[in-house]
Amino acid sequence: MSTLVTMPKNGSDVSKRNNLTSLPSFSSWFDNFFENSLGTEFLSNFNTGITLPAVNIKETNEDYVLELAIPGMKKSDFSIDVDNKTLSIASEVKHENEQKEENYTRREFGYSSFKRTFTLPDSVESDKVKATYKDGILMVTLPKREEAKQKPPKRIQIS
Repeated sequence: MSTLVTMPKNGSDVSKRNNLTSLPSFSSWFDNFFENSLGTEFLSNFNTGITLPAVNIKETNEDYVLELAIPGMKKSDFSIDVDNKTLSIASEVKHENEQKEENYTRREFGYSSFKRTFTLPDSVESDKVKATYKDGILMVTLPKREEAKQKPPKRIQIS
């Protein structure tokens, strides 16, 4: 946040400290509030749902493997689709909890969701995509077409 009052350095005249011209205007203070990190941190706290999960992508000779760390979910919470050359991984979870007592009712609810999409290379066999979810890790395996797999080196004999 910007400095609200300029302070005199050692040995400066103390009477200059009370000069109101050193105070910023309300409008500049208000603008600075939203330009600095305090404003953006404040606004970002409104979204308490799942952020986009990080993805590790590995390539082997046989396939591509996507690993997403998404703990605390169930297999049924995920939706994985392949449409043309696009892989979509999405999740939407709603939580509701209601507690009724003699003098009050307490109701809490939450909602979290995310969607990640990936453009698949031509080398992926899209009909054979598989997914597993274990210990908070969603693993999507994208097998390569036979012609895209690397062949072992071949030694050529000289005749």
